[in-house]
Amino acid sequence: MRAGESLPAVGEVLASLATGLWHWSTATGQVTVDAEAARLLGLPAEGTVLSEAQTRARLHPVDWNEITGVIQLAVAEGTLAEVRIRIMDEQGRIIRVVRSRSKPSFDPEKRAYELIGTLQEVTEPRPGTPAGRTAVTGDWRRSREAFLLDAGRALAEARSTEEVLRVAAGLAMPGFSPDGLAVFGVDGDRLTIIGHHGQQPGDEEPFTHMPVETDYPAAEVVRTGRAVYLSSPGQYKERYPLTWPMAAHFGRESWAFLPLTVAGRTMGAWMAAFTHPVAFTPDERSVLTTVARMLAQALTRAGAAETQRELTDGLQRSMLPTLGPEIPGMTLAARYIPTGGGLQVGGDWYDMIPLPGEGRFALVIGDVQGHDVRAAGLMGQLRIALRAYAAEGHRPDAVLSRASGFLHGINQAGDDTDLRFATCLYIEVDPVTGVLETARAGHLDPAVRMADGTVMVRSTAGGLPLGIDPTADYPTTRLTLEPGEALLLCTDGLLETGGHDLDTGWSRVRAILEGHEGDLEALADALVQAVHGPSSHHTPGPLADRRGDDIAVLLLCRHSAAGCGPAAAVPVRTPVRRTMLTVAQAEPERVAVGRQQLRELLHDWPSTDQVDSAVLLLSESLTNVLVHTDADALLVAEVTGVPGERRIRVEVTDTSDDLPHRRRPGELASSGRGLVLVELLADSWGVSPRGEGKTIWFELYEADGAGGSDGPGAP
Repeated sequence: MRAGESLPAVGEVLASLATGLWHWSTATGQVTVDAEAARLLGLPAEGTVLSEAQTRARLHPVDWNEITGVIQLAVAEGTLAEVRIRIMDEQGRIIRVVRSRSKPSFDPEKRAYELIGTLQEVTEPRPGTPAGRTAVTGDWRRSREAFLLDAGRALAEARSTEEVLRVAAGLAMPGFSPDGLAVFGVDGDRLTIIGHHGQQPGDEEPFTHMPVETDYPAAEVVRTGRAVYLSSPGQYKERYPLTWPMAAHFGRESWAFLPLTVAGRTMGAWMAAFTHPVAFTPDERSVLTTVARMLAQALTRAGAAETQRELTDGLQRSMLPTLGPEIPGMTLAARYIPTGGGLQVGGDWYDMIPLPGEGRFALVIGDVQGHDVRAAGLMGQLRIALRAYAAEGHRPDAVLSRASGFLHGINQAGDDTDLRFATCLYIEVDPVTGVLETARAGHLDPAVRMADGTVMVRSTAGGLPLGIDPTADYPTTRLTLEPGEALLLCTDGLLETGGHDLDTGWSRVRAILEGHEGDLEALADALVQAVHGPSSHHTPGPLADRRGDDIAVLLLCRHSAAGCGPAAAVPVRTPVRRTMLTVAQAEPERVAVGRQQLRELLHDWPSTDQVDSAVLLLSESLTNVLVHTDADALLVAEVTGVPGERRIRVEVTDTSDDLPHRRRPGELASSGRGLVLVELLADSWGVSPRGEGKTIWFELYEADGAGGSDGPGAP
């Protein structure tokens, strides 16, 4: 070209190079092509305007879908969109392959894309050549889609940052898997290393706390929100000369730094490094960008879950107390397992409260209705109120009455559609005598494991759950914890977890209590593992296994000369197991409680006939007091001796001076047979006058087999 001559038109230059021009606007749905572009599309060689449908008919369906993804990727990264397209004729045959290069833009108001680019025919590479290995094929696309599905599923299942990083390190990308990964976070104006893979421990030190303004690829990605692709060490050194020496010794050939973006905010960067050259084609960039998006979402979910766990764990530690200093002569153990939903603190709680006076303390266990934030909040308020009332020196009944009024007041001041109640068991303990003053508000009765391993539920008087009636009364029951015995307080989650009802759940817990021989801490662990650990799935109950209730357990053991628990049953004297119960005139239903307690006391008695006889005689004795006197009855049942030589002695005491006498009832008489039954079934019996009142007692001696009694009174 001579000096002074004008340059040829751009269209003429492109036509001479067999390169066509095209313009596509998704707002109008039209594609404008020049003559060369029309020829490459298999149309007459003249400029024309096509609809999207007409254009799509000339392209391979897979390539059309590929164009959409490449355009979105190019807009996000601010780069050119380059894609290889197979052109088809009217019969669906591929007539040529063209390469499209364009600069797309996006109009957020119209929500439309606009592209201006070129089309140029390319020669399909032969299989096995380097170009052939990098060509986009249907098999590669299918592999990519399968990989993205697997990666998305694995990242979605990760529940912690550590799991997310482990999944990311194990991703095998189709055809270009990286051998080095790093995830960068942002802390103020500095980069942090969240995790890395493929480097030696300590290699991350130079990159830790790097200022965001540093001339480093990850820092640029965080600043701009755009990906950086470096296909060779030369590109890295040219673009980032200051930080290249820090990366050179890793021996990598290609790097991709992608933004971790969630809801439009760049939260960090992800580096994928390769020991082999990678061209970072549009398809490869699309895969990396998709993985980066999934990784960002997974890290956000994991971070939110970890923050919630940390928050709720702190809330749990603040709401659940420590058991305080060591108690002379006693040992305490407690466990709390939140199982309802994702909240790590629910409505269950326990507490130990020092009381005014020398050494006395109170044990509290309770359950606020629900497993949500409100239940946890009410639990914290109720626990503080109980501690305050107890510290004032009130008796157990007064403490629960005031607590019920307190919770009722909260309910009245809040939402009328979300009224809550709470069950509670409050026990005042005298560690010197072992006396337990108990008040119960709709909660489970306590259980006692005796020194020989026998477990009994101790029936206690009770009232309504807290918060229902502000004027409710809570009668107290006095129990005694003998040396070597352990007291169990729990919430219903311990019994019902695993699809159990209260009866089947108690049978499971009872077996653990009776069979365990370790210390109190080990017993607490064994109880939790039995109902909530892996082994619990082998003992399902009759109901659906929902595992939706929290578990609180509180154990108290009174030391004996031999220690605490079954090991303490090594005899220093004749083994004794005992139960006591008061049956008031106004509480005839407690006769059934006495029968149940006697059966539990004789749970390992070999003769079922003798057990039935003892229960029958007890029922007769208690009923006689209620029917023929105006006094209350006191039951004391005691088993003494070693197995095979044991004796059961049952005493029923009342304050009436009227002694029982034998009667001769007729056939139709409804009473008068009590002493007849005692004479027939008891091995020995008698009536002992007291200073005020009397005691009727009977004894049975352990039989050798499972049949009837072999004593003198046996029929």
